Amino acid sequence: MSGGERGGAATRSAVRRTVGVLAGCLTAPVGLLYLLLAGVTLGAFLLWPRTRPYALGIFGSGARRLVEVEGRRRTRFFDDRFPETDGGEGVVRYLAVRSWSGLMCGVVLALLGFGLVLAGLLVGGVVRGTIGTAELLTQLALGGVLLFLGLQGLFALTALDARLAREFFGPSERELLRRRIDELSVSRAAVVRAVDVERRRIERDLHDGVQQRLVALAMLIGRARRGGGRDPERAAELLGQAHREAQEVLAELREVAWRVYPSALDSLGLEEALGGVAQRCGLPLRIAYEVTGPLPRPVVTAAYFVVSEAVTNAAKHSAASAVSVRVAGPLGGPLTVRIEDDGRGGADPAGSGLTGLRGRVSALDGVLRIDSPLGGPTTIVAELPCV
Repeated sequence: MSGGERGGAATRSAVRRTVGVLAGCLTAPVGLLYLLLAGVTLGAFLLWPRTRPYALGIFGSGARRLVEVEGRRRTRFFDDRFPETDGGEGVVRYLAVRSWSGLMCGVVLALLGFGLVLAGLLVGGVVRGTIGTAELLTQLALGGVLLFLGLQGLFALTALDARLAREFFGPSERELLRRRIDELSVSRAAVVRAVDVERRRIERDLHDGVQQRLVALAMLIGRARRGGGRDPERAAELLGQAHREAQEVLAELREVAWRVYPSALDSLGLEEALGGVAQRCGLPLRIAYEVTGPLPRPVVTAAYFVVSEAVTNAAKHSAASAVSVRVAGPLGGPLTVRIEDDGRGGADPAGSGLTGLRGRVSALDGVLRIDSPLGGPTTIVAELPCV
């Protein structure tokens, strides 16, 4: 989008919001008039206990219709999106406060309009020469102060309108805080589980892989030492096997170390570390790295492990013939990591591997999406905030 297009869009948005404020000034008297007339008409029925529930139902039904109009106004002119709500007992309270703030907003706009008329008269007086310098300076000072107060009042009332709508139509600040606490509790538990799973896997790799190979290496060296004097050729053969076994042990140790934490992340960066994943992958792996600017260290680590785990799972379980990885961002947005394979699909999002990835991503307030229909392909997308 060019600069001219952005400017035009900003102008249209400002005009639309101004129309929304004016519409709110027009709907406010309607709401206040309803509250007065309905309150006077139903007052006696509201006071009598036997008729109070019916009167409250009628009173709240009319108020709810007017509140729905306010919700549509906020959506139409201010692009607000609210969840479905019946309003409950807060309908009348919201309508009363909203009507009062709307009326005050109308009064402030009327005063600003009156100030413009006075400014026009002042300009006319200056042109005709009927206003002296001292009076002109006094009028300008008073007008500037009143203009400042009027604009401040207008901004405060529009902010109050938005806050009232957010608190009534959307979740309250208390509810948002409670949800955030729940999310943090869940993500913390997921991280703990992921760390435990990772530790168990490392222990299993060391015990079942490296340790067994070291035992075999020790046995080969022992056999070579015992038989070296009697059969030098057999000893040389055993030493050759021991040498090959030692090389394989070193390769497996490097693999385990890379799974724990690759040193290339610190020394070379994410792109080169992902190149190491491609070299060790048993499948053809195509990587598109489209990142502009530096990345936070936790994001780099999470992105690496998302790619590494997803590629490892694809090689082991998906029967895929190729995997593609795309890492893009950030330009004021999150880092997006997309892994796709052409395997048979059917990956279980609740499995231990994918659950660990989700916990790792959630710990950074990120989002992990998994799409793996039967027959494939499997697509994993992680969005990691870079703030």
